[in-house]
Amino acid sequence: MSTDLEQFYEIFFEEAGELLAEMETRLLRLNVQSPDPEDLNAIFRVAHSIKGGAGTFGFADMTELTHVLESLLDRLRKDELELRSEMVDAFLHARDILVRQLEGHKGNDSADPAEVETIIRTLKELENDTGDSAAMVEPASVPMTSMESPPEEEQIVASEAGELADETEQTREMAENAFDPEGATTYLIEFGCDNLAKPVMDKLLADLAQQGKLVNLTGPGNGQICKLQLATRVSEEDVWESLAFLVDPTRLIIKVAGKTADTSSADAITPEPSVRQDQVQSPAADPVPAKVEAQQAVAEPVVTSAAATAPPVTSELATAASQETKQPAKTTTSATTSAPRTKASAESSAAASGESSSIRVSVEKVDQMINLVGELVITQAMLAQTASQIDPVIYEKLLNGLNQLERNTRDLQEAVMSIRMMPISFVFSRFPRVVRDVASKLGKQVDLKTVGEGTELDKGLIEKITDPLTHLIRNSLDHGIETPEKRKALGKPERGTITLRASHQGGSIIIEVADDGGGLNREKILEKARSRGLPVSENMTDQEVWMLIFEAGFSTADVVTDVSGRGVGMDVVKRNIEGLDGRVEIDSVTGQGTRISIRLPLTLAILDGLSVAVGDQMFIIPLGYITESLKPAAGDIRTIRGQGRVVQVRGEYLPVIALHEIFNIEPVVQQIHEGILVILDAEGSKAAMFVDTLVGQHQVVIKSLESNYRRVQGVSGATIMGDGSVALILDAAGLVNVTKQRMINAA
Repeated sequence: MSTDLEQFYEIFFEEAGELLAEMETRLLRLNVQSPDPEDLNAIFRVAHSIKGGAGTFGFADMTELTHVLESLLDRLRKDELELRSEMVDAFLHARDILVRQLEGHKGNDSADPAEVETIIRTLKELENDTGDSAAMVEPASVPMTSMESPPEEEQIVASEAGELADETEQTREMAENAFDPEGATTYLIEFGCDNLAKPVMDKLLADLAQQGKLVNLTGPGNGQICKLQLATRVSEEDVWESLAFLVDPTRLIIKVAGKTADTSSADAITPEPSVRQDQVQSPAADPVPAKVEAQQAVAEPVVTSAAATAPPVTSELATAASQETKQPAKTTTSATTSAPRTKASAESSAAASGESSSIRVSVEKVDQMINLVGELVITQAMLAQTASQIDPVIYEKLLNGLNQLERNTRDLQEAVMSIRMMPISFVFSRFPRVVRDVASKLGKQVDLKTVGEGTELDKGLIEKITDPLTHLIRNSLDHGIETPEKRKALGKPERGTITLRASHQGGSIIIEVADDGGGLNREKILEKARSRGLPVSENMTDQEVWMLIFEAGFSTADVVTDVSGRGVGMDVVKRNIEGLDGRVEIDSVTGQGTRISIRLPLTLAILDGLSVAVGDQMFIIPLGYITESLKPAAGDIRTIRGQGRVVQVRGEYLPVIALHEIFNIEPVVQQIHEGILVILDAEGSKAAMFVDTLVGQHQVVIKSLESNYRRVQGVSGATIMGDGSVALILDAAGLVNVTKQRMINAA
């Protein structure tokens, strides 16, 4: 395969993946009793678009499957068949196979051929299983024998064209179904072809020729702009989609030139000629033959088609074609050319406009840019540190410039970071299928409700949060939601509900998985924990009991199934979330349901923090955890049983976290009332962190301490300060929880 074609492969793979994701989303929301016509049309367009792109690149397996799928969808959207639930199941199965076929063309594991044959046979059976033989008759078409026999030369050219195109019987049949001279629409197509190699151009023209009658209007020697004329019954949107995979949509123009009247009409318009196969080539590939063929196309056009051979073009149309070739910028004002664009064409234009306003950039380039901006932030901090030591009166202009640099650097940093931010809907959109499949397997009726799909999260986190959320949803389906019979006996609706909710809270994002099932069973969890030798007691709080389900190998399932029961899911969830500097919380009410909350940082690259000093060391506290800082009075300090100290803050006693004791540092200030207390609020638990002094607020670039050194308890990362020194970023939530647990044990 030439490199000219390979450069388009990645675009096709990405767009096909997006189209298949859209297909799944629309299939899952289809109402079998009253399907939305727009959803059926959209699903049909997905199959048609993938078929066109797969055909362009020679992916015959995908072309065959999407053709069968498209045929059934076409009958559904035309109300020739009634949608049934088994059809939706078959569509989803076909979509899964298409995904695997796509992966196979990427070089990964492909779909099983036997499974492909099975789904094709199933789709054909569903298409023909109507009980009405009349409905299965193909649309009437004009037989070849009833048409005027073309000249011998034309027959030879048509034969050569078929050999050169190497069309299969199936491809010819598809072309015949796509075009009928009655009611055909003529499109004038113009696009930039200076960057298209000859193999790409040949495939493009061959694909268009299969859709109807094609004539090449490209001027002699014109290798910059290609002009074509296509007479077809295919919609303008479908023509656009067949081109948009290979040509630049911003340089693609499709105009409706006219519509062929019914052949019984007195003023019938003779269909335009199609391009001869020897004209189907890149204009820039061979200038001299291209010039000769272009002259022949205007003076003595030869008509060929994948469907039928039409009469010669009239002199008026030939003249118009010649004028169009010579004057590409001229606009015709006849009634046929001024026809308004259809809704489909408007959607195509909107799609093209949307594509032209965005570009595809590899993640590696974005990460490189983020790293460079991070280094710029560190350099700016170093300059600010140095500038703080000079006379502000003498160097006023320099300091003003540095202040402006700081503002611009922060704006640049926020803009670059926003590139990696993606809506969490990219994750949520995967779960309707999970809920549907698992609920069906378990014999349960479950609805999935999503809230806050537009909440943005760092792309790196989105990729890593999918598996934990999948485990949580499967756990809710298996252990949380009851069977319809049991729910009805309890006075609940037979259909259960799982709610996925995302929201921002301070510098974090909160993701909740809630169900209205039976809730967690405290006694059953404790009994299971004792049987596994875990240290438990009846005095444990509900929160502590609920957290036992995250222990490795822990499961309350009575029967091991392919959904759950092996105890390998929830501990993976906790470990993965903690690996993202996140926390998990559980709230459950017996008989009412369970809510599992995940708290994650918005990004893993940059954070706003407060720098504090303890002895000769600098630490960074994430701002999202800080509520206030204060200098306590000596009378507000208390000691509990000699095990720990607390401070009274507005009537509330908070445990004190002494950083110099945790990290074994000699502090400048020995007594708490002589230093500063930073009040932290982590997941509803409060504590007071004792430091020597506050240094200032900074936006710091997070560097992994674990990958460069090792994991340190109480530390989530490190950063480089303005003076070049390294400061540790504190795990505020972890320190608060450890201190709280120590106080509980001491009590």
